[in-house]
Amino acid sequence: MNKKEIFKLAKGFRGRAKNCIRIARERVEKALQYSYRDRRNKKRDMRGLWIQRINAGTRQHGVNYGNFIHGLKKENIQLDRKVLSELSMHEPYSFKSLVDISRNAFPGNKNVVHPPRKANISINA
Repeated sequence: MNKKEIFKLAKGFRGRAKNCIRIARERVEKALQYSYRDRRNKKRDMRGLWIQRINAGTRQHGVNYGNFIHGLKKENIQLDRKVLSELSMHEPYSFKSLVDISRNAFPGNKNVVHPPRKANISINA
């Protein structure tokens, strides 16, 4: 890269990293390495977030994440984790029907354990 491109990429950096070519080149190279790495890490982080959301949604209906996914695989329901996550957040009735289908498909889901309810505790002061 030539000097002009380096300074264009270094725009917004702090200190001499934006206007001294040697320091700017080092900082730009490191920034490009970080952006390359983090484009892959972003995919990993999003998948983890989707799994957490699905797990939270399934536990409300007494099924854990692993059994839910296994039940969907046995029923040949091919929805990816991103779609399942969106369903669990925005379409609770549709998601409940998927949980019921999964529960019927996999015998491990039959033992329904309802989550404990919060007791209404009122403190009169």
